Amino acid sequence: MEQRDDIIEYSLYNHHSEEEGKKLRKKIWKVTLILSVVTAVEVLLGALVKQGSDMWLTVKVLFIVLTVLKAAYIVMTFMHLGDEKKALKWIVLLPYLIFMAYLIFIGLTEGAAVAAKM
Repeated sequence: MEQRDDIIEYSLYNHHSEEEGKKLRKKIWKVTLILSVVTAVEVLLGALVKQGSDMWLTVKVLFIVLTVLKAAYIVMTFMHLGDEKKALKWIVLLPYLIFMAYLIFIGLTEGAAVAAKM
C-alpha cells in the first residue's frame, strides 16, 4: 500500500517548553475561575431574588450585563481576539454589540407591552 504524502501530522509541530505549558494552564484556570464566579453570582441572584419583587428589574438588567460580559470574555480569550489590535477588536465586536443592544431593547419593550396588556 502506498503511503500518502499530503497528510500532515500537526501534533508533531506542537512543541513548547514546560514554562509555556505552565503559563497556558494558569490562563485556563484563571478563565475557569472568572466564568465560574460570574455564573455563581447569576445563580445566587436568581435563587435569592423573587420575581415581582422591587429588585427584580435590577436583577434582570444585571443578568443581561453579566451574560454579555461573559460572552465578551469568552470571545476575547478563546477566539484570541484579546491578542489583536484595538481597531480589529472594534471592527469585530461593534456589530455584535449593536445587535445585542437592539435585541435587549426589543425584549424589554415588547415584554413590558405584553405585561401591560395583562
